[in-house]
Amino acid sequence: MVFYDVTNYGALGDQKTDNTEAFARAIQECAENGGGTVYIPAGTYLTGPIHLKSNITLYVEAGALILFDTNFDVYAPVQTRWSGYECYGYSPLIYGNGLKNVAIKGHGTFDGQGQAWWEVYHQIKNGDVYSSERTKEIAELNKNVMSDPNTNLVEWDSQFLRPALLQLFNCENVTLEGVTLQNSPFWNTHLVYCNHVNVSKVTIKNPWDTPNGDGLDIDSCSNVRVSDSHFDVGDDCLCLKSGINEDGRRVGKPTENVTVTNCTMIHGHGGVVMGSENSGGIKNITISNCVFIGTDRGIRLKTNRARGSYMKNILINNIYMEKVFCAFAINSFYRYGVDVNDPTMNAPEAIPVTEKTPKIEHIKISNVTAKEVRAAAAFVYGLPEMPIEDVSLSNVTFEMTTDPNEKGGEPDMVKEEIIMAGEGIYCKHVKGMEFDRVRIETRQGPALTMEEVEDVDINNVTMKKTHQETPVVKLNKVNDVAINGRQSQIYSETYLEVENSSGGTIYR
Repeated sequence: MVFYDVTNYGALGDQKTDNTEAFARAIQECAENGGGTVYIPAGTYLTGPIHLKSNITLYVEAGALILFDTNFDVYAPVQTRWSGYECYGYSPLIYGNGLKNVAIKGHGTFDGQGQAWWEVYHQIKNGDVYSSERTKEIAELNKNVMSDPNTNLVEWDSQFLRPALLQLFNCENVTLEGVTLQNSPFWNTHLVYCNHVNVSKVTIKNPWDTPNGDGLDIDSCSNVRVSDSHFDVGDDCLCLKSGINEDGRRVGKPTENVTVTNCTMIHGHGGVVMGSENSGGIKNITISNCVFIGTDRGIRLKTNRARGSYMKNILINNIYMEKVFCAFAINSFYRYGVDVNDPTMNAPEAIPVTEKTPKIEHIKISNVTAKEVRAAAAFVYGLPEMPIEDVSLSNVTFEMTTDPNEKGGEPDMVKEEIIMAGEGIYCKHVKGMEFDRVRIETRQGPALTMEEVEDVDINNVTMKKTHQETPVVKLNKVNDVAINGRQSQIYSETYLEVENSSGGTIYR
């Protein structure tokens, strides 16, 4: 194995020397000689952007800390995908484009020193004007890339398009192993159009108040394995995406064939999130043997009437959650990121199905325990013109908070504000649901509430502690339902409440 020690190229781990050129020379010589390992020994290194090349392993030794320069101007614009749109933006702090056989390994830490970037974001959000030679350059590069996205992108007018700490773009055979990535300016680690990816034993950290501080974003990638990793961030821990609206459909690359296993996730808006940028499709996903502590949502699928495409073939198994806000949220009516000037985006009635209509189907959830859930056990909300299809929950236990002061909130953001606090599963606009051995202990309300749903099998949905004058299962405009189980027979008069049945049959 050939090593290229950065200290032999003039790098100094003294926390003050600019090592940008030393790192670049080591990487360049390694690539020119056919590849090998660029080695960073223990020490604290200051650097500008690191641009990787093919057939290189960047190895960061235990005790090595790489701090990235907070001078924005050193990050010259590069091709990127920013919030789902192909465009140009500030260079990611670690970047590779069109590479093969690239790896980042070791036990050291990359620190994006994101605070300086976050401060400008907050200035822009508060209405201040920000402009620099770099943002003018980015604006010029983007003038023919896309029209105004007409969404809630805070930085688009200023073109202060903050970079990821690590982005690999259109790369083949990628390995991330052992390292810590923290304090990113924007999304922490962003993989775009990559194929054959292994992420293992990685720690990803951002402070709780990092704006858009996602952990790992897998964006239009194929054949990805994420395992044995730890996430502690301020936004979504691990997010699957595939482009947004017309631009995502134009590119047309799904995120597919992804496994996530043996990971721990604490804090953040979601443990594993799919969407809302899903316009290239998301399919063939398995999530297993993971622990979520204190995330707002455990597992979340979100899309809306602008996105189109699909999310399908998703298997979730062997998950433990604690103190999450909502354990599962599957939402086709996500009200953010849409054209506010188009009244059909949040219209409650069915609208014609077009290429913009998203489809969610084939979701299997099994062997899950969630305790001290604060808002809702689960929230499944489709579109009236395109119900969510084929969802099953089996061998699942939800124990809601018993805190009488819990005010709850929205399990997910749909067209109308729905507030829940210590409540059960809520479903609307769904076709084909199965519940088997599902126990839900609510602080208040039924275990299961369903509206405008059809083709439902309810087998052994139970509450050990029922509430006076509250049914276990409440159905409104629900058709073709089969109900079985010991509790449904014992509490035959109080187990089920039905409203507005319109011709379907309820079997017991």
